[in-house]
Amino acid sequence: MGAYCNGDVSLHPVNGLPPSHNLRLLKQVHDNVHGYIYIDPLCLKFMDTEQFQRLRELKQLGATHMVYPGAVHSRFEHSLGVYWLAGEAVERLKTYQGLELGIDHFDVQTVRLAGLLHDVGHGPFSHLFEREFLPRVINGAKWSHEQMSAKMVDHIVDEHHIDVDSEMMRRVKEMILAGSEFTQRKDSKEKRFLYDIVANGRNGIDVDKFDYIVRDCRACGLGCSFEFPRLMETMQVMDDEICYRAKDYLTIHKLFATRADLYRTVYTHPKVKAIELMIVDALLKANDYLQFSSYIQDPAEYWKLDDTIIKTIETAPDEQLRESRELILRIRRRNLYQFCNEYAVPRDKVENFKDVTAQDIVCSQKNGGVLLKEDDIAVSNVRIDLTRGKHNPLESINFFKDYESEEKFSIPDDRISHLLPTCYQDMIVRVYSKKPELVAAVSEAFENFQLRTYGIKAQVHATPEKKKRRT
Repeated sequence: MGAYCNGDVSLHPVNGLPPSHNLRLLKQVHDNVHGYIYIDPLCLKFMDTEQFQRLRELKQLGATHMVYPGAVHSRFEHSLGVYWLAGEAVERLKTYQGLELGIDHFDVQTVRLAGLLHDVGHGPFSHLFEREFLPRVINGAKWSHEQMSAKMVDHIVDEHHIDVDSEMMRRVKEMILAGSEFTQRKDSKEKRFLYDIVANGRNGIDVDKFDYIVRDCRACGLGCSFEFPRLMETMQVMDDEICYRAKDYLTIHKLFATRADLYRTVYTHPKVKAIELMIVDALLKANDYLQFSSYIQDPAEYWKLDDTIIKTIETAPDEQLRESRELILRIRRRNLYQFCNEYAVPRDKVENFKDVTAQDIVCSQKNGGVLLKEDDIAVSNVRIDLTRGKHNPLESINFFKDYESEEKFSIPDDRISHLLPTCYQDMIVRVYSKKPELVAAVSEAFENFQLRTYGIKAQVHATPEKKKRRT
């Protein structure tokens, strides 16, 4: 490990940085959410690599900017924000409980690195690549951007010969993977609370959410009543777990409620999903020729993938990419897949719900009339929850009464029933017609599917009529 990581460095009161007279020697960046932040020398070595700079070409919200024009921020600035907040969080714990918890500069540096590097494994259009595209090409194999982030971290260290302690990097990768659904929690870890700062698999409260909720709201022009500084100022570690003051339960509720609202109004906006479905179809058709899905296990190739793949396809002369080019041209000209209707899955059916497919809709069409094919229909299955599926996330969070308290406790539902939704998880099925002339036929088949499956039409809108052209 380099001397910077090993040395007994006296820390700046903010974010564990060197003394104030040395701040001017550090990389200074002005962030539009957090103001001025300072990049420490070790993190700067990772930041100034082509693998990390690639994040500038990955939009944080995928195709959302096609509906919310301001949402053009990237994974790059989000990663810097998480780096800064991660350092702030661990340094404040060090200030108030450092001797008790044994937090040292090694811990501060490790958590900051995990915050900086937690998203280096994302693919083109962020979650679209992982959740919509890859499942259709890797035949059920498990893959996550967190796992690729861990691989990419090793690749960056090896490729750029970064002098860093191997134990630190092992912990960095474990912190990145801590919130992944494919990672089993290990409660035997020393200083387990450190692993809940960047990606919290225990209860979902982490600085990753703190940053993207505020950043995404600002980019999309939405108000945000969630204030993360209150939680960071008052959190306290008890029994190796980060706990919060009981009086701050409303702030925590706002965290989960704001996130759910973003999913409903921004991330899963019907028009956004229509565009994403078209991008997925374009990528699937192009993958037969370009085979970029083969890059997902090799960091040396994977880092070359970013959002510019769409421009590459769009401008390529190859006949094999013609269908993909046509889909991208439709997006440019706003000739999108047409929204037919949506329905909310009855709440007593959500737990055992299986994704609806185009085949389900095709099999529900009546005899006679237009003969629909699977390729005429696109289906989006949207799941919205408060991070814990069907469970109340507040159940997994422990609180304390005041700073003199030695006991932690959870808050029962009956004390905050006025805040809680009747259901913690919603499932919405949206159906689109890929061809404007088939909207009525697809809508009718969708209605038949609902009647056949649930005995009722649970849809939100009436059957759409053909839009009249403006004269």
